[in-house]
Amino acid sequence: MNATASTEETKLRLSSLLTPALAGLAFLLGGVAAAQDIYSCVDARGRTLTADRPIAECTDRAQRALSPSGMVKRQIGPSLTAHEQSAQDEKDRRAAELRAREAEERRRDKALLLRYPTPEVHDRERAAALLQIDEIIKASNKRRGELADQRKSLGGELEFYVKDPSKAPGSLKRRLEENAGDVAIQQRFIADQEQEKKRVNQRFDEELAKLRLLWALANPPAGSGASGSRTVRN
Repeated sequence: MNATASTEETKLRLSSLLTPALAGLAFLLGGVAAAQDIYSCVDARGRTLTADRPIAECTDRAQRALSPSGMVKRQIGPSLTAHEQSAQDEKDRRAAELRAREAEERRRDKALLLRYPTPEVHDRERAAALLQIDEIIKASNKRRGELADQRKSLGGELEFYVKDPSKAPGSLKRRLEENAGDVAIQQRFIADQEQEKKRVNQRFDEELAKLRLLWALANPPAGSGASGSRTVRN
């Protein structure tokens, strides 16, 4: 009899310990369930469907994920076909490229404005670039003058063989050919430098057009700022 009473007492004691634990577990599970999203959509037949997970009947249309209180937490787009996904990926790629180009253009504009904060700075750099090319052309023209003098001297030597140029020494003929080749090289070099001057001017002109907009944005007219901040008094 004592053994039976002891067993019953043990069961009652275990039951009293387990009951709060089970109640707590049930409370936690209930809280998790209560916190789950509710999915809602209108299917192809016009029915409003709800479920505790994404709804299979609405994979081809938008679904809403709702909080337990009914607030929309997010929108789930329809599932795309392979062709639609490919088109969407291409659209996203073009959009990313556009954003990258715009960011790069903003970076270049910022660098341009830092390099040329005023029109005077831009004008000075243009003048310096053109002066450098002019100095190169000047040196090349000087070389052309030297070659002209050399050709004149060689022509004087050639006069001894005017009656029969074939009798002119090979060294003289070679120097005449080299002189003519050097003159042609200098002429081409000067022509290239003249083209370079045009390219430099074109670059500075394009920069100037861009800079005028940037300067205007960076330094708006005083009147516009004053009018915008003026207070009307009665």
